[in-house]
Amino acid sequence: MPLSEFELIDRFFRGCGTQRSDVPLGVGDDAALIECPPDRQLVAAIDTLVEGVHFPAGSPAASVGHRALAVNLSDLAAMGAEPGWALLALTLPRADERWLEEFSRGLAALAREFGVALVGGDTTCGPLCVTIQILGSVERGTALTRSGAAAGEALYVSGTPGDAAAGLQLEQSRLELADAHSARYLRDRFLFPAPRVALGRRLRAYASACIDVSDGLLGDAGKLARASGCGVELDYEMLPVSLALAAAVGPERARGLALTGGDDYELLFSVPPSRTDDLARDLPADEWRYTRIGTLRGESGAVVTRNGSVIDFSHYGFDHFASVR
Repeated sequence: MPLSEFELIDRFFRGCGTQRSDVPLGVGDDAALIECPPDRQLVAAIDTLVEGVHFPAGSPAASVGHRALAVNLSDLAAMGAEPGWALLALTLPRADERWLEEFSRGLAALAREFGVALVGGDTTCGPLCVTIQILGSVERGTALTRSGAAAGEALYVSGTPGDAAAGLQLEQSRLELADAHSARYLRDRFLFPAPRVALGRRLRAYASACIDVSDGLLGDAGKLARASGCGVELDYEMLPVSLALAAAVGPERARGLALTGGDDYELLFSVPPSRTDDLARDLPADEWRYTRIGTLRGESGAVVTRNGSVIDFSHYGFDHFASVR
């Protein structure tokens, strides 16, 4: 006999993630009760993953659960916030118990890693779609935003952008790679992204602005620059590329993917010249895995230079509505 909605919630999502003392009432009632920390500001984000748009049909259920939370955690990381609570809206074509077991396992593992409690949500029948709203907090007046940068500041990115784009191509059989270890690494970078929450929290003391890299490095750099009323210049040769990505597509195409590929969920952040030495001393780049890739400038727009000359990149990143304009 198929699971009812209430049996589904009780079996797979009650108690999912961390059990927090600041949640007097969670899953199972009309709404949740949360004790908000004093002297902190609430930070809220929401993202939707749709099958066939954000992940291929037939993707591992554990990956779907992980990614649905990870993309939201990345938004909190970009604000320098501490994650706390999440709500889940899950639309399913059918109540497949095996799929739900794997999905909830992937979601719960990441929630426990970052201290997140699932406090409520909704389930319904329809095409596979996952929406998570995440709530966190930050000390009053200390949140990072996209709009605090200025011309002359240094721009950095964490990790190695482009890996997830190659991982997606492998999942879609649009890319072949004989090295099984590199292929697994790139696939995992798409299937199980690692949100940079710890780095985001530490950056509040050094960064002037921050954004998570979800739609492509070049496009997201442009968003940060526009929000801050300036432009940005990225150095093509300074772009960090993983050995696995270079092995998969070659160094040139790897840098192209690093600039325009999406789904990395790394952090792109600016630092004033007066704070770059402090950043390097207190958060060593080799330990925290970030690289300087450019400079914010007074002239608007985002450009990429190579050996001092501007090079053209026509694709600036993912846009959900580009095809309907």
